[in-house]
Amino acid sequence: MGLIRGLMGHATETDLEKVREEFASMLIEGEDVQAAYKLVRDMFVFTDKRLIVMDKQGMTGKKISYLTVPYGSIVCFSKESAGHFDLDAELKIWVRGQDIPLTYEFKKDSSIEDIYRILGAAVL
Repeated sequence: MGLIRGLMGHATETDLEKVREEFASMLIEGEDVQAAYKLVRDMFVFTDKRLIVMDKQGMTGKKISYLTVPYGSIVCFSKESAGHFDLDAELKIWVRGQDIPLTYEFKKDSSIEDIYRILGAAVL
């Protein structure tokens, strides 16, 4: 079921031990992964210090970009829930110094609620 939900655009919670191993070279001393959500090939990783967004690119997914957003740089964030006709939910994160927010789309799913709650706990 997790694979099918992932292919349909639903974010699924990911095994933290596997994420800790995969991101070990990026984490600073004392930093800990607290939550991670996979969205098709991309991933949102929440540590106790920052948000890391992993974006796999291309057909093979061998090219990967990582975006680090320190929680202190997040100015505000919003979510737009999915409706009856608009099946996508949207998460926007405004980062200090950027005019345009980071925008991520989710299918109608409760994981956007979890991600929004984690952002709230980290930023507020």
